[in-house]
Amino acid sequence: METPKGGTTSGALEMASLPQTLQGDEVRLAAAIESLLFVAGRPLEHNELRKVLGVSEEELQKGLHALARTLEEQRRGLRLQRLGTQVQLVTAPENARYVAALLGLPLTARLTPAALETLAVICYRQPITRAQIEAIRGVNSDRALASLIQHGLVAEVGRAPTVGHPALFATTPEFLQQFGLTSLDELPHIDGLPDVQRAVQALQERLPLSEGAAASDSLREQAP
Repeated sequence: METPKGGTTSGALEMASLPQTLQGDEVRLAAAIESLLFVAGRPLEHNELRKVLGVSEEELQKGLHALARTLEEQRRGLRLQRLGTQVQLVTAPENARYVAALLGLPLTARLTPAALETLAVICYRQPITRAQIEAIRGVNSDRALASLIQHGLVAEVGRAPTVGHPALFATTPEFLQQFGLTSLDELPHIDGLPDVQRAVQALQERLPLSEGAAASDSLREQAP
């Protein structure tokens, strides 16, 4: 039975009706995960996938690795994007220019130094509070942080267990998708806790904003 993207079938999530033959079969499990992510059209949590597929976290991880490996090795037009316990299918970063052309989107973009510094600090220290960002940068970061939040690159992810319970911020799946990353593990490794300039340099090396690999023109800012 075929299910169109975004469609549902009666009883699709009832575990009793699901076959248990996926366990131990990475190829079939990877294919099943691909189908679910395609139909969902949104990031899915690990627990959602485990429930539908009837597999353990260990089995799920094997299936995810198999799917990611297949998509990359076969140079398919999609990639598996992972952020925390969420996974989704995204377009391959090397095809960004074609996707942008089809959708009529600009390909180049530029972040101001303030926004880039703030984004770099969040990338390497997340989750992080506004006060911690400003302590590292040494300047007020309200405007830069607000811009990153507005464009979906950064989001509030919780509250710190300290006095006042300030908001914690982290990068989003949209950040990964915009800049052609499939996980935060692809960011350049920096020993220890990076200072601002090293973090910015590392981010620029992986995310050539001057070329606009997968960024949106809406990220432009006018103020530092």
